[in-house]
Amino acid sequence: MKTAVIIIDVQQALFEADEGPFEREEVIERINTLTSKARNLELPVIMVQHEREDTVVAYQSAGWQLYSELDTKPTDIIVRKQTPDSFHETDLADVLKNNSVTDLIVCGYATEFCVDTTVRRAAALGYDVQLVADAHTTHNKNHLNGGTIREHHNATLPSVSSFSGNIEAVETISIYFG
Repeated sequence: MKTAVIIIDVQQALFEADEGPFEREEVIERINTLTSKARNLELPVIMVQHEREDTVVAYQSAGWQLYSELDTKPTDIIVRKQTPDSFHETDLADVLKNNSVTDLIVCGYATEFCVDTTVRRAAALGYDVQLVADAHTTHNKNHLNGGTIREHHNATLPSVSSFSGNIEAVETISIYFG
């Protein structure tokens, strides 16, 4: 068993706004704690970056860059994506295979879109997933606030049992690195 940490869409345009995502500072602190532990164990740290032409996350634009408070290292692996699914038409599956990864720790941005879709796809592909229950986030919506959205996904994603991979929602302090 080998674990990788996947950080989804923690990018300038999504985190720099005055009204940032739910628990922005706390989430970044938790992600930085996870990535530090993973690097100390020489486990892959994968930064996924969303991009879309003619938007604030256009490739290589200021908004596309990783968030300034996110600790990064030259050894981190960058995966570019254009849909909520971090596996769809990306090299993520190859990166995981080339690094002999069997288990994933997933955190980051857009709980209800990119995090949800990536976690489900990973489980469908047979990966066991630890969704970091307190290290994924989203902006408040008209119908629900970011905390409620996160709470909902932490409760429902582990209930998905039709995939060969298992999904658990685990607080940062209890993450198992294998």
